[in-house]
Amino acid sequence: MKVLILKPSSLGDVIQALPVLRLLKKRYPAGAFYWWIESGLAPLLEGDPDLAGIIRFERRRWARPRNWAQLGRDVRWARAQNFDYVIDLQCLARSAIFSWLANGQLTIGLDEPREAARGFYDIAVRRASYHTHAVDWYLEVVKRLGIEVEWDFQWLPARPAVAEAIRRKWPVDANRWVLLQPGARWINKRWPAEFYGEVVRACDLSIGGIRFAVMGGPEDRELGAAIVQAAPGRCLDLTGQLSLPEMLEWIRVSELMVTNDTGPMHAAAALGKPVVALFGPTEPRRTGPYGQLQNVLQHPLPCQPCMKSRCAYERPFECLRALPPSLVLQRVQARLLSSR
Repeated sequence: MKVLILKPSSLGDVIQALPVLRLLKKRYPAGAFYWWIESGLAPLLEGDPDLAGIIRFERRRWARPRNWAQLGRDVRWARAQNFDYVIDLQCLARSAIFSWLANGQLTIGLDEPREAARGFYDIAVRRASYHTHAVDWYLEVVKRLGIEVEWDFQWLPARPAVAEAIRRKWPVDANRWVLLQPGARWINKRWPAEFYGEVVRACDLSIGGIRFAVMGGPEDRELGAAIVQAAPGRCLDLTGQLSLPEMLEWIRVSELMVTNDTGPMHAAAALGKPVVALFGPTEPRRTGPYGQLQNVLQHPLPCQPCMKSRCAYERPFECLRALPPSLVLQRVQARLLSSR
């Protein structure tokens, strides 16, 4: 059995799709499984025990004729593999075209009307309802292949060498860590940084051994600095300092994550770490922290969920600004007390 899975982006989407790989590998332990992924996210899957290899995808190459030769080589390689299944979980034109060109024995994808991708598949799997969670939709694909869904797998396998490396760099074992994720790709998904700062400043440290670590990419450094400035002695600023594998291992050793709707939130859910998830314009029943929808905080508004990257409400960003720090603090402290 040889299978190609296409799910190039984004971080959260790739993490939510990983159960498909785990279940396929469980059903076909001797099978060879490959993943088509954006180069920037490749470290997430490098060395994965269930993968025979990854194919790095450069989105910009598709628009530049000088790079088409490399695309041609990737297509020829894929066709030469004679894949039994080609599974497109991205369901956009570029992934659908590549899946069709790969010429597997069976091409299966999601029945998503965007960009007419479903026209390239032998089987298109519908979302059961508008509110069906993305993970459950992806799992319908393996069900169509006759595979039973059993949750006896490790969603994100541990990386002991990376875990040891972060312990050498930071005081991982000296405290109980609450992770803060103030960034997000959409500006209107970001709970205000000053609100995160208020939570940090007001948290009752008598709970014992609590410190906060601010996570995010280089683009989130300004947010991290604002939070740390609110309570310098309580925070460790990790923005722009972590590789993807290091981020996962930090989440693994944490007790709790306070997070916007963004990729690391899905990593925490996959690792079974509790979250306090702050939602604004998006629908948590579709893309919330899997198995933890009870931990989502969302202020209802008439325009919600708008599912748009720009806020058009009469009071901009009200869906997030209306979530008070006191409510988030209450959730955080209740969780820390329950796990002490």
